[in-house]
Amino acid sequence: MRMRKMKNLLPRTEVCADYRITEPETRQGAWRELMPGATALWVEVGCGKGKFTAETAAANPDVLLIAIERCREAMVVAMEKAKNMGLKNVFFVDMDVALMEGCFAPGEIDRLFINFPDPWPRSKNAKRRLTFRTFLRMYSRVIREGGEIHFKTDNAPLFEFTLEELALVGLPAKNVTRDLHANGPVGIMSGYEEKFHALGTPINRCEIVTHPIKENEE
Repeated sequence: MRMRKMKNLLPRTEVCADYRITEPETRQGAWRELMPGATALWVEVGCGKGKFTAETAAANPDVLLIAIERCREAMVVAMEKAKNMGLKNVFFVDMDVALMEGCFAPGEIDRLFINFPDPWPRSKNAKRRLTFRTFLRMYSRVIREGGEIHFKTDNAPLFEFTLEELALVGLPAKNVTRDLHANGPVGIMSGYEEKFHALGTPINRCEIVTHPIKENEE
């Protein structure tokens, strides 16, 4: 997510320090210690300004939610939302998604959310897409067998690409839709999603059931 640099980024971040995990690699295998009574561990990659994050955490107070966002300017806005809502079950990490495997133990995650990632439309950048096969294999190592990935995008070509990549690595998709809100809003929306929906842009969504993927699966 691209945002203008904030001159007051540091003090705003410090005010929300209780919501920020600064050394996520030290939490590998021990994330649930942040909330011992949690019934599940959910992770959102690319949380942006945190509308979906905060509302999802509020709607599921028994679930521990970890939100990952590389843009610190966006993340501080998300942390402020969580703080203002008094949420106790959500924490934030500013890092690249590609580093997830060094921060989460095998099978540690129950559910992963990927909402409106950069589509990287040029073919030469396909490997950067968060649903490229190498990312899917990584997710399947840190998500428990039978866990889920919930994926949403307004970008139809990215969605079709994702379905092809899922088939390639052998991950089944369910509840596939190319117009999620055709009959009215469904579920919690991200900020981007609200804008796209207002413009009449169809939202693509699917749920992916995870299992270990053999490295030679192509």
